[in-house]
Amino acid sequence: MIDTTTPPTAGPKTRGSGRRIYRPNTRHIPVLATLALLIVMYSVGVYNYDGFGDTQVILNVFVDNAFLLVVAVGMTFVILTGGIDLSVGAVIALTTTVAATLLAAGWPPGVVLPLVLLIGTVIGLGMGSIIHFFKVEPFIATLAGMFLARGLSLLINRNSIPITDDFWTRMAQMRFRFDQGVFISLNVVIALIVVLIAALVLAWTRFGRNVYAIGGNADSALLMGLPVGRTRIAVYTLSGFCASLGGVLYSFYTSSGYSLHGQGLELDAIAAVVIGGVLLTGGSGYVLGTLLGVLVLGLIQTIITFQGDLNSWWTRIVVGILLFAFIVLQRLVTRKAR
Repeated sequence: MIDTTTPPTAGPKTRGSGRRIYRPNTRHIPVLATLALLIVMYSVGVYNYDGFGDTQVILNVFVDNAFLLVVAVGMTFVILTGGIDLSVGAVIALTTTVAATLLAAGWPPGVVLPLVLLIGTVIGLGMGSIIHFFKVEPFIATLAGMFLARGLSLLINRNSIPITDDFWTRMAQMRFRFDQGVFISLNVVIALIVVLIAALVLAWTRFGRNVYAIGGNADSALLMGLPVGRTRIAVYTLSGFCASLGGVLYSFYTSSGYSLHGQGLELDAIAAVVIGGVLLTGGSGYVLGTLLGVLVLGLIQTIITFQGDLNSWWTRIVVGILLFAFIVLQRLVTRKAR
């Protein structure tokens, strides 16, 4: 009799001794590469610079990039669906400008805070609706959103506006101390909470599964009866909310509002997401990878600061090289998976 059973195609392979051989999922390779890069960069810094291994040096990477991490989380959802959001830097500028202007006019923080969060959310909702209902490419729709938000902030005030409100000042100066000289700011706590919630949403909710499905193949997701339009609108709304929340954290960090805040930050967010292993074509990636990508960007800045004799533009050069490397890695991984 001929055995017609199909041999298993998945699962760990074994050799004659029966031992299992671990082969990492191709979806994990970019994230593992980012983690390896982060470890190598930190090791190089500790070896070359005195004081680089201090705990507060690493914590400062979180403190200085908490607002970017929040924005990058929103960008992760957008890119996972195969989209892009170019408006986030301008939304940060609009958020800080509106907040500083209203606080200077005597508005209570309890009104200003939800109002500025609503502004970014509404802009994201508008862009998502235009993308879905009018079939506009995300690049064009979010470019228009970028010009709108930046133009509104310039219209409100072209100058830097200091924030002296007592509540804002207390939030900016709040520290969570672990030891003498070892602390994190409130911004870091908020950013890590956002990362945790986002990771849980992507891993354990129907919305998260829909995001991955749309990024994998939107037409197939539609044929499966998934709410493609509603999900796309939701991810841009979420990105707008994260951008405005990032703007609030940025105003805590700088204690000011300025129409030119956040210039180029949309590119930093995209770079962090891509370096973190999220495919630009969508459908694959993790929020943990985005966190690692933000840490890589922050560590590059820290190494250049410790070096002392390098221009700050070297940060952009190194990030550009890393982007090329990770895009090539993504292509190789996806080609091997096929």
